[in-house]
Amino acid sequence: MGWVVLLPAIVAIGLALWTRQVYLSLLAGLWIGTTILAGYNPILGLSGLAEVLVEVFQDAGNTRVILFSLLVGGLIALVQASGGVAGFITWVQRRGWGKTRRSAELLAWVVGMLIFVESSITSLIVGTLSRPFFDEMKLPREKLAYYCDATSAPVCMSIPLNGWGAFVLGLLAAQGITAGAVGLLAQSLLFNFFCLFAIVFALGLALTGWGYGGMRRAERRAAETGHVTRPGSTPMIADEVAGIEPIRPGDAHAVDLLIPVGVMVGMIFVSLYITGDGNLMEGSGSTAVLWATGTAIGVAMLLYAIPRPLRGGKSLMTPIESTDWVLKGASGLVGVVALLVFAFALGQVSRALEMGPYVVGLIGDDVPTFWLPALVFLVGCFVSFTLGSSWTTFAIVIPIALPLAEGLGISLPLMLGAVLSGGVYGDHASPLSDTSIISSMSAACDHVDHINTQLPYTLMLAGVSFVAFLVAGLVI
Repeated sequence: MGWVVLLPAIVAIGLALWTRQVYLSLLAGLWIGTTILAGYNPILGLSGLAEVLVEVFQDAGNTRVILFSLLVGGLIALVQASGGVAGFITWVQRRGWGKTRRSAELLAWVVGMLIFVESSITSLIVGTLSRPFFDEMKLPREKLAYYCDATSAPVCMSIPLNGWGAFVLGLLAAQGITAGAVGLLAQSLLFNFFCLFAIVFALGLALTGWGYGGMRRAERRAAETGHVTRPGSTPMIADEVAGIEPIRPGDAHAVDLLIPVGVMVGMIFVSLYITGDGNLMEGSGSTAVLWATGTAIGVAMLLYAIPRPLRGGKSLMTPIESTDWVLKGASGLVGVVALLVFAFALGQVSRALEMGPYVVGLIGDDVPTFWLPALVFLVGCFVSFTLGSSWTTFAIVIPIALPLAEGLGISLPLMLGAVLSGGVYGDHASPLSDTSIISSMSAACDHVDHINTQLPYTLMLAGVSFVAFLVAGLVI
């Protein structure tokens, strides 16, 4: 079909960034894609569009992420109503954190570095814990969403003791690389330039407060007007959820937030162990985040229902009241769920059109050897950005890039690092990535505003990474 396979993703992303109408833009891209698949018949394309939206739920992983997103809204509403968030703010500020711009941003970065077991959980916890401090310091939600994104996929792929590492090792095994697969992955991390640069750059922003482009304008707006979101924007969490106040303002305790969050993080490891039959690296990430969030809600409801001496032997809220808060919170995430469904569907259509293999196939045989790692990185960036999936990119590019490296005598760790960097770029930067969508959600930020303000940063880091791969290709 040629270049037309690129149209659905390009139209959807381009329209979303231009018009800020992300839902309609994704639907337009979907319609173009299904129309192409239907032999360019627009009527059959509409029928195919409806079918592909339904087919999203046939993938168990997609459904788990969607359910997880609904539960996230319930958990956020529950811990805010309990006073746990307010208590955590007081507890942290007593220890000198969160009282300045620098400490608030460093808190977001540190939390993101510590939670490396699953990218969605990283984004959720960074946003939930840091949003009150960013709001108090009049820091824009766009910047918080950036920290959520910059410390999720890049950190998970830099410390691959999780499902990310297991997935890559599985792809290496499929290429016949078994005995030295762990060593190859470990060596490639030194060449995972985009991830390393993204992490260091985010730390530099937190320490210096430096910035440029749309992010600097957002910071100026928040500082001068107090508007932490752009006037007229549509945050991914409804205001009635993001702005929930404690039901007992004078009875706020950090423990009501820390225990559910601690259970959620701990349950990630338990879930990965169970679903991996005793091997954390083999566990299911989507199952783990769903189990972890559901367990955290259950523990929170039980915790709030237990009578406490400090409350005169009374409970904070009954299970019925807790359930009401969970449902209220989940209802505020309907927009996130719709966006995820559209993004997953567009990814399915792009894969049906074989967009990824088409782009990879553009690499010619006459490319100078030293250029190939940099070129593979660029191809990975394009594929992951348009598909919104790093794992799909890994699956498409690794079977082509590694045999190519072996045949031409290029360093395998360098080539694998280029694939990993290109794949993570899209997971971080693409508006279609579920990690980016969840980052916007946890920061209570408009999704297009998040993408627009971080694009100058991610493009700059991609450019620096490209140069690094060129230099490495010449030297190694």
